[in-house]
Amino acid sequence: MGQYFQIHPENPQARLIKQAAQIVSSGGIVALPTDSAYALVCRLDDKSAVDKLRRIRGVDDKHHLTLLVRDLSEVAQYARVDNAQYRLLKATMPGPYTVILEATRELPRRLSHPSRKTIGLRVPENKITLALLEELGEPLIGTTLQLPGDDHMLSDPEEVRERLEKQIELIIDGGAGLLEATTIIDLTGPEPELVREGRGDPAAFGL
Repeated sequence: MGQYFQIHPENPQARLIKQAAQIVSSGGIVALPTDSAYALVCRLDDKSAVDKLRRIRGVDDKHHLTLLVRDLSEVAQYARVDNAQYRLLKATMPGPYTVILEATRELPRRLSHPSRKTIGLRVPENKITLALLEELGEPLIGTTLQLPGDDHMLSDPEEVRERLEKQIELIIDGGAGLLEATTIIDLTGPEPELVREGRGDPAAFGL
């Protein structure tokens, strides 16, 4: 049975963040709030946790998972970023955007897109998620919390608890989330390309 933490959205309790980080470090899968919908996340380097996360979400290894990082200083370790791309990231992050970039060799191959060697990456504007990333000292890998067969994302922590507490190790209740995904921008080509319009305004990327 998964644990259920109520964490303050503006002043996350350090004790609970530390416990959440321990759960992630020991291979747990966590449902948490972001600046868009709730997400399912786990440790980047934990293959069995990543595989389980994909099973719960009902997606195969061709589905892009997203790397959640605490700030732009971590981006260069996992993605190749030129000066123009960096300026765009600096102007839009943290925020409700996922950007697709070329993956570096540091990224476990199984996490980058199998044919394109790219990775979706974001810095979420959510104090709970950022506090957890800070405590862990490493990125999380995750995906929007939408279960197989559903036509909507989960944004009510009580509903998340009802449906997932037997399958995952921790649900973080940080208040109601939004029923809106991030805006996805592909930065691997000569010009930014809109992949999916969500909460973030594509105009920030000149689109």
